[in-house]
Amino acid sequence: MKVSIVVTHLLGTGHLARALTLARAYVADGHPTTVISGGMHAPQLDSQGVELIQLPPLRSDGVNFAQLLDQSGLIADDAVFSARSGMLTEHTQSTRPDILITELFPFGRRTLAAEFVALLEAAHGLPRRPLICASIRDILAPPSKLAKAERTDDLVEEFYDAVLVHADADVTPLSLSWPVSDRLVGKLHYTGYVAPPTPLPHPDRVGQSEIIVSAGGGDVGAKVFDTCLAAAKRDPKRRWRLLLGGRDAAAKSAELMRAASENIIIEPARPDFRQMLHHAAASVSLCGYNTALDVLQSGVRAVFIPFDAGNEVEQGLRADALAELTGIAVLRNAELTPDALLDSLDQVASAPPRTPRTTGFDGAIETVRWTETMRKAML
Repeated sequence: MKVSIVVTHLLGTGHLARALTLARAYVADGHPTTVISGGMHAPQLDSQGVELIQLPPLRSDGVNFAQLLDQSGLIADDAVFSARSGMLTEHTQSTRPDILITELFPFGRRTLAAEFVALLEAAHGLPRRPLICASIRDILAPPSKLAKAERTDDLVEEFYDAVLVHADADVTPLSLSWPVSDRLVGKLHYTGYVAPPTPLPHPDRVGQSEIIVSAGGGDVGAKVFDTCLAAAKRDPKRRWRLLLGGRDAAAKSAELMRAASENIIIEPARPDFRQMLHHAAASVSLCGYNTALDVLQSGVRAVFIPFDAGNEVEQGLRADALAELTGIAVLRNAELTPDALLDSLDQVASAPPRTPRTTGFDGAIETVRWTETMRKAML
């Protein structure tokens, strides 16, 4: 079966990372899969074996998701949106996928609704329409108005066969962050968490006894990094490693290293980051979906500083749920100071070791299995 996954990441790279994990699971099961990405290029992510088509890229204007910028940093004009919509519909009409998955939409990316609706209409207009699913993470940004949730219900009812919720319903049911209506509940399917296979420890033990600081693959996290730099200067007995993401990460890393103390390493985000967590003394990070799963799979002690700019609540909800586990602390941005961070690190360091989790992360395989069954039932 041919599979198409459509995703646009606007701030970090978590949405694209999850879409690529799904795509690799389909490819491993013998299904040619295309990921159509509408966000900025993210070369640090693994797209091996997956056909990756890049739309004219967009990103949010900081945390203002209603205003989208093009690759040059200018406000995206009608020509950009028209080109994106044309590429999406042309690809669907020419490849005729058996399974079409839209990542986040219609539960988010409302500023891109026109191109998604054009895509869905094109899919429904095919001689043999695909199985159409929405793919969403464990916790969503709650709708600011009931009308937005009702519009989502309308779109799901009109275009979608199912909504794939990549979570454990017993831990983070969708109702924790989204008003689940009677119309919606029947289309929900919980797949479990979507994560790459648990990595082996790093062969060179990179990260041994370090405080590893990360902020995802986007341009957020400046306050976290600044605070960690100040904290590291007061903590000379431990080695700190800051992994920068986003545009110009190499240049930013080199600039910061010039003024860093001897116990600090600053470098761009690394593809072996997950392996390094096995050896770290602690992780300091935001609490995006993928990073949270990395912490659970590795068992590393962690201090989460959930992203909350622009009234974002998703990461805070996730962090609070995870803080019930031993060796995990939450520090809000409003309380983030070098001393508070060092206190939180001392807190998790004194906690008993946490066993790495090895189950509940096969959401990609479950997605492949379930959608295969659903597609065959349509024929």
